[in-house]
Amino acid sequence: MRTGLDVTEIGFGGSVLGNLNRAMTDEQAHATVERAWLGGVRYFDTAPHYGLGLSERRLGAALAHHRREEYVLSTKVGRLLVRNDAPTGSDLSAGGFDVPDDLCRRFDFSRDGVLRSLESSLERLGLDHLDIVYVHDPDDHVASAIAEALPALIELRDEGVVGAVGVGMNQWQAPLRMVRETDLDVVMLAGRWTLLDRSGQQLVAECAERGVAVVAAAPFNSGLLALDRPADGAHFDYGPASDELLGRARELADTCERHGTHLPAAALQFALRSPAVVSVVVGQRSPAQVESTLELAEETITDDAWTALRA
Repeated sequence: MRTGLDVTEIGFGGSVLGNLNRAMTDEQAHATVERAWLGGVRYFDTAPHYGLGLSERRLGAALAHHRREEYVLSTKVGRLLVRNDAPTGSDLSAGGFDVPDDLCRRFDFSRDGVLRSLESSLERLGLDHLDIVYVHDPDDHVASAIAEALPALIELRDEGVVGAVGVGMNQWQAPLRMVRETDLDVVMLAGRWTLLDRSGQQLVAECAERGVAVVAAAPFNSGLLALDRPADGAHFDYGPASDELLGRARELADTCERHGTHLPAAALQFALRSPAVVSVVVGQRSPAQVESTLELAEETITDDAWTALRA
């Protein structure tokens, strides 16, 4: 990364630490982070959105006994956590996280919103500085992100408060505009530069040309590429996969099998074959999942297999 930050090729995605879809215990969260650390992972990503701050609190607690200079941590701005005046008891239906909904999210990409968000994140994480800060999901607020949020973060970066500035989204069009119009250091692209969905190719190429790093998130496309053989009912982008996508994923699985490899290994390693991509971030729910991910990252895939998969 041009800012001098050094991230590991496998990054730890902290959404699951916020009880994404279902709850996990604090002990399980801590053990999962620690297994990633023991496996050499030194890049950890989180956000206020994940469990209404729970992911940040858990990640901060899990990393507290490690030396701060030995890891890179990223969080995000764009959603302020404010008091929920009409709680239902659970955030599952509104946000997808199995946590009490005493708080709710309010989009805010203003300079003041960015500063307030960072102050709260630092308190939850128990840190005094952040390595990477992404503007998170400004899909309906692109103009505000460009005019206010990114300049605020860039100013903080230039003052040394933030190490690097980025944008994190599930689409490639808006990040492409931001790469062209602002002084971004890094783009987190979720689900759009994967073995199955390569729609973000133009963005990745532009980043390579401009020296902007790419962090590829969601390499398994919400689970469709997570098994050797995609099953009926598999999910793609947080919803059931269409028959067409399921068929394409199974064709990729067949190609992997013919070349002596496994679909999840190819899915995990695919993005890293681009010179712009510095890390692939994967959500982890247990130490066993961490071990499996690290094994997939080390699996040998032949050039012939990549040639067939590119086709």
